[in-house]
Amino acid sequence: MSRHSKIFTGLILGAIAGVLSNLYFPATPFLLVVQKYISDPLGKIFLNLLIMMVIPLVFASLSLGVAQIGDLKKLGRIGFKTIMYFFLVTAFAVTIGLILVNIIRPGDYLPGETKTKLLATYKGQAVELKESSEKIEFGIQTLVNVIPRNPAAAIAKPIPDMLALIFFSLMIGIALTLISQEKAKPIMNLLEGINDITLVIINMAMKLAPYGVFALLFSVTSRFGFDLLVALGMYVVTVLLGLSLHLFGVYPILIRIFSKYNPLLFFRKVETVILTAFSTSSSSATLPTTISVSQNNLGIPSHITGFVLPLGATMNMNGTALFEGVTVLFLAQVFGINLSIGTQLIVVLMSVLIAIGTAGVPSGSIPLLIMVLTMVNIPAEGIAIILGIDRVLDMCRTVPNVIGDITCAAYVAKSEGYDLKV
Repeated sequence: MSRHSKIFTGLILGAIAGVLSNLYFPATPFLLVVQKYISDPLGKIFLNLLIMMVIPLVFASLSLGVAQIGDLKKLGRIGFKTIMYFFLVTAFAVTIGLILVNIIRPGDYLPGETKTKLLATYKGQAVELKESSEKIEFGIQTLVNVIPRNPAAAIAKPIPDMLALIFFSLMIGIALTLISQEKAKPIMNLLEGINDITLVIINMAMKLAPYGVFALLFSVTSRFGFDLLVALGMYVVTVLLGLSLHLFGVYPILIRIFSKYNPLLFFRKVETVILTAFSTSSSSATLPTTISVSQNNLGIPSHITGFVLPLGATMNMNGTALFEGVTVLFLAQVFGINLSIGTQLIVVLMSVLIAIGTAGVPSGSIPLLIMVLTMVNIPAEGIAIILGIDRVLDMCRTVPNVIGDITCAAYVAKSEGYDLKV
């Protein structure tokens, strides 16, 4: 079996085993032991192996990508194309979500007793997330913090400051283009060595992927069960419909128009990325696979993948932005708050901006989402209503996040005169 077939098999078997366990052994001591001592540790080991290499990979690939581009005018041109693509496609994703949530109105379908039960069940977790969101500074200070006083401290946090790492890597890459080739060559050889080492280790980690994916899916599905899916059914349908329209409607059009490439062939070539993104719920953990597949399967040049994809893993959160827009309006409907068109436009803008600052880790968007809720006068505690189902939706929204990064890299490569591999 090919690697992506093994991963897909692990994903399906993990989901089936988890659902059956939840159905026949809900919250039993046996299931709790299996989760605590087998599935959770195995899933976390797999995730940690991937995330362990993200920092050196981002630093090496981004610095190399910038240095290999060489010409600062060319770097500026590629950077402008990349950032504009991220903003426009993310804004489009949020708009799709808001149109759907206004048409379907999922908040009107949630019974009062279900709302009360969910608020009570996840109240403690919601309070912790609210306290976490209050520590986040968003505004001019965010821009200041992008430039790290201590790069090592920025990446040593429990959740590394990826924007600071990206800025530092960009500056190293730019500096390498400005010094003589003789002096730059040893540093570039070192960065190439680091890049190659990380890819070898990631390839070793991916051999565990079928088992890691099984464990991750088992842990998730054995906990939430179908009762929560039914309770929040219309909300889940709205989010998944929006993500599906964006992934299978918008992206194929962009691939065909901007990359001149067959969308069906594109999706076949990125199957491994889709499965890894879905199972890990992390753009950062998927980044090594995203870079490898983009270079090997699609033939996108390394200096473009090294520049675009690390940026995308932090800044291009299409699926997350769509999810945030839908969730804000869903909770407004649940609490009977009518948001005007002007307020909804603010939600669009904030979802786009906040998606840029979202950590590429499981559920990294939730603390920032609370900020949007507070901004439009929706009770922040309402986040408790969707917490139980968030991990499942996180798995789903991570897929358009990472596929959006690859479509951007494909567009940039084509616009720079490179043809994708058939």
